Amino acid sequence: MRLLLVLTAVLSMVGCMTVDRGGGPQREVRDDNQVSYKNDSSPRKRLMVLPFLDSSDKRPQSVRDRARAAFISDLNRSGELIAMDSRELNIDLTKMMDPAGGYKLSEVSKAAGALGFNAVLEGRVLDVRVKRSADNVGVVRQMTTGFEVVAQVRVVTARSGQEVFNTIKTVTLKDQGVRVGERVETDKFLQNNPDMIDVIVKDAFLDFSPQVLTALEKISWEGRIAAIQGDRIYLNVGKISGLEMGDLLKVIEDGNDIYDPESGTHIGRAPGRLKGTLEVISYFGTDGSIAIIHSGSGFKENDRIEIY
Repeated sequence: MRLLLVLTAVLSMVGCMTVDRGGGPQREVRDDNQVSYKNDSSPRKRLMVLPFLDSSDKRPQSVRDRARAAFISDLNRSGELIAMDSRELNIDLTKMMDPAGGYKLSEVSKAAGALGFNAVLEGRVLDVRVKRSADNVGVVRQMTTGFEVVAQVRVVTARSGQEVFNTIKTVTLKDQGVRVGERVETDKFLQNNPDMIDVIVKDAFLDFSPQVLTALEKISWEGRIAAIQGDRIYLNVGKISGLEMGDLLKVIEDGNDIYDPESGTHIGRAPGRLKGTLEVISYFGTDGSIAIIHSGSGFKENDRIEIY
């Protein structure tokens, strides 16, 4: 596990634990937030990662912030998508919180869609605990310690707010060692070792990365027309998003939301009308592109685009 290298350093300071390194391949966790380019020409989706939540107000915000930064970096290094910290964007999340302290994802998804995102991710720490057990007889005892983080990750589409991923996972690391005359005091152990909490929370969320990438395969890639100036059409997706010069894009009008007439339940959004096609001819800005009309007419700002 990627946790073991860092964990070993932490435990050496504690001075009374050993780690079994046989739990699988190690994975490096860096603190950068660089986006890798894909090896193929297919476009990549944009994922908005919201500030992580915590069921307890006793753990510092910095623990969640560092876990989220590592998680975003891990997703971006895959080259399959563009994951961005929502705090880098012009979006006020304080108005999109429910009374229970969670996000109103239906409202967040609308704001994310307007900014060109395909999906929104919410992460939450549900519990952090340590379980220690030892032989009850003798001064020298064999003790087993288990570190657990219970975390939840949800992903919804930006276009409709439909949930495509919702998983609760318990990540556990166990260690066995001999203790001499030591009492089992789990709360005190965590209080005296804040670095341990930081490491295991970060590792818990990193364990979600492969599943999140798989879940995003269910979501269709799309972009938006950002502006129209003469015969030039400016798009909110470009080279980093995986577009190449010469790509043909469909321009689709947003369809209407369809609701069940009896229950009022939202069923989905009907496919929009195909207006025509665009051809990518150049790039601009950080991740934008310029296109010209290939066929059709009546294009306007905020029209949805898809790969032809």
